[in-house]
Amino acid sequence: MSLEKNLKQILENIESSKKKSSQGQSVELIAATKNQEISIIEECYQLGIKTIGENRVQESEEKFSSLPGCEKIKKRFIGHLQTNKVNKCLNIFDTVDSIDSLKLATKVNKTSKNINKKTECLIEVNTSGEPQKNGFSPKITDELISCFRLTDLNIVGLMTIGSNTNNEKTLRSTFVLLRELKHQINNELGSTILTELSMGMTNDYEIAIQEGSTMVRVGTGLFGARNY
Repeated sequence: MSLEKNLKQILENIESSKKKSSQGQSVELIAATKNQEISIIEECYQLGIKTIGENRVQESEEKFSSLPGCEKIKKRFIGHLQTNKVNKCLNIFDTVDSIDSLKLATKVNKTSKNINKKTECLIEVNTSGEPQKNGFSPKITDELISCFRLTDLNIVGLMTIGSNTNNEKTLRSTFVLLRELKHQINNELGSTILTELSMGMTNDYEIAIQEGSTMVRVGTGLFGARNY
């Protein structure tokens, strides 16, 4: 199946899932373009996809340097970011969607100040509790709230990766937990600072949308299985 047909099906699924959601949210499709050629990213843009997600700084730097019209595409960093790659990351990405510790948040904030850029960010939360995943625990803590006091970060939402399971009830609970945490943080801060929920990938984005996701990160569903 072609990229165009895959995209059409995904967009239909998104609309269907939105109708099953009680949140009334809009949903942005982020094309997860890890390992994809520049020509594929260009095709995505021509088909109307305006946002891509990458999770490797080095690979992305090489891609973006030779991508025509690169500035027209919103580039979100969605992988685990090492502190020694923050400088390079902020120079090539528009957002960091995976702030998974106060240490990383502080580094991104300092670098943002140095380059006179207020960086849009999402806080990554480990709602499944799986030890191989990064992120803050899904509760209000001093470290979590401290991130919002960093003046050169524009934290607009939360991100999570669903449970590695086929059990829909368990999977759905990880998305509900993130939605509830968003409300808790906004209440704690006394303002509706957080508006975005980035949750849902190829295998679970429909459930995530039903539970309030505003951003879904889809790779395999668009491009087919990756060849490693």
